[in-house]
Amino acid sequence: MNPALIDIGIRRGRLLERIAHQRAALGRDVQPVCDVLQAVDHGIARVRTVSGFLKRHPGLVLAAVALLVVLKPRRAWRLAKRGFVVWRLWRTLREQFARIELRFLS
Repeated sequence: MNPALIDIGIRRGRLLERIAHQRAALGRDVQPVCDVLQAVDHGIARVRTVSGFLKRHPGLVLAAVALLVVLKPRRAWRLAKRGFVVWRLWRTLREQFARIELRFLS
């Protein structure tokens, strides 16, 4: 075989190996960015879900604004904080009961 073709084949193999190493390094280096972008995508999806719900139920928005006007912002804020705490407690309890039920059924 022609020595020039052998040399080209060897160089090609070295280049392919170098490309494979560079691709692996790039994949490792880009992973944190991918994680952040995935979190951002999840947040955008959540916002779109909430906005779609509010578009389908405009009465809730009107009721919230009316409640804010009637109760004054400070009282409405306190009420919202209490509601959030109750909601988080309900979610936590629901998750705990689901875990207990799974252990019981296993």
